[in-house]
Amino acid sequence: MNDNKRFSALDYMAKRRKQEERQQNNDEKEGLQQFHKLCHELRGYLATPRGYNEDERRQYSERLNQAVLGYAEARSYILHLIADRLLQLHIQEIAGYKHPYATLAEAVFAEIVGLHVLEAIIADTEGLEEIQVVGTQIFTVIRGELSLSSYRFEQMKDVERIQHNLVLFNNDQFNMKKRWAEVMLRDGSRVTITGNGYTSLPTLTIRFYTLRNIPLQVLAAAPYRMLSPAMLQLLHCILSARLNLVLIGQTNTGKTNLLKALIAELPASERLITIEGRYELMISRDYPERNVVEYEINEDDYLHSAKQAFKLALRQSPQRIIHAEIRDDDANIYVRACTRGHRGSMTTVHANELEDIPEAIVDMCMLDGRAMDPQRLAKRIALYVTEVGIHLKYLNGRRVITRIARIGWENDEVVVKDWATYDVERDEWKMNWAELQRCFPQQYGGIKDAN
Repeated sequence: MNDNKRFSALDYMAKRRKQEERQQNNDEKEGLQQFHKLCHELRGYLATPRGYNEDERRQYSERLNQAVLGYAEARSYILHLIADRLLQLHIQEIAGYKHPYATLAEAVFAEIVGLHVLEAIIADTEGLEEIQVVGTQIFTVIRGELSLSSYRFEQMKDVERIQHNLVLFNNDQFNMKKRWAEVMLRDGSRVTITGNGYTSLPTLTIRFYTLRNIPLQVLAAAPYRMLSPAMLQLLHCILSARLNLVLIGQTNTGKTNLLKALIAELPASERLITIEGRYELMISRDYPERNVVEYEINEDDYLHSAKQAFKLALRQSPQRIIHAEIRDDDANIYVRACTRGHRGSMTTVHANELEDIPEAIVDMCMLDGRAMDPQRLAKRIALYVTEVGIHLKYLNGRRVITRIARIGWENDEVVVKDWATYDVERDEWKMNWAELQRCFPQQYGGIKDAN
């Protein structure tokens, strides 16, 4: 009996494919190892101090730090250093190593200075508002829509490396004692970081500064259609009448964008004070001719808290105070500011409906322990602090003002009378002309009840 197997072309081809796959896998593994080795060498190269004196070395170190934090000019400079070094080493590609970047220099930059796979997401995604990293998974918020990205980190240590790079040169700490950090990038974007021991997985949330100088008139037209032309006129009436405004809405519903658009409509001669936890409005940057004082508060530092900012602001002759968000500690002082001559002030607050706003502010005011009559305080807030409420929502793929209403006090309770409401099914707004005629007789006296 012949034990020799007959030759099979199919078996032979299958073996060849397996051998080629093994060889390809080995090549890719070796290429990745060479890439990591190259990155290690270039990391040491970049970390070497440069300059003929201490001042020049300090300037280089600052540039490197700024590149890690996202400064465009510094990033370009460091990328050119990496590209020049690769030319000196005669390395332009690594056999078996694949990357999603145009050049090897960009791949190295993303690994040792940049944000790894996040670089590709930032570069390729139009309308990107937020990146949310949980463990190795990456989620994106694009024009208000949250989705799981096709990108992900290969290992948890890649996320942790980015976390440490982002806080290393930002006068912050991120270690076993303090497992969280916040970083502010130059363009106003904000990074929030948490680590193992505080959250079950390391997280990284980058909220991009997406504010644009979009006039109210543009927001009322396609493609935004945040409001109707009739509501545009109404907002101008509200600003001219110097009514105190409060905005509500969930995250990413456009509150800050609308707040900035409203500020842009104010007379350039008016003296403004803005108070924010993080610089986002950027009024003096985008409107350098404005007479504006911008405060960035830090609630962990009593010398630079919201209370202290308000105390100083009230001595700086403001005509309007723009408070990014009412929080527990500053509720009382904002109420006093709105009732002592600073008409036309604006703020945002967390509330589900416009009817809930006065009570929400009362609850915050009561936290300081002073003996106050809650009902009397609610009346004061409804009549003088939250005169007009604006509710924003994200509906059908866009940000929409769903209500503009006058908040008042009648029969010992909060009363809200709508001026404009949004009909979701018809995708249109309805104006309450009768109420508008009563509140603005000069502007709406001759208008009949018709949209």
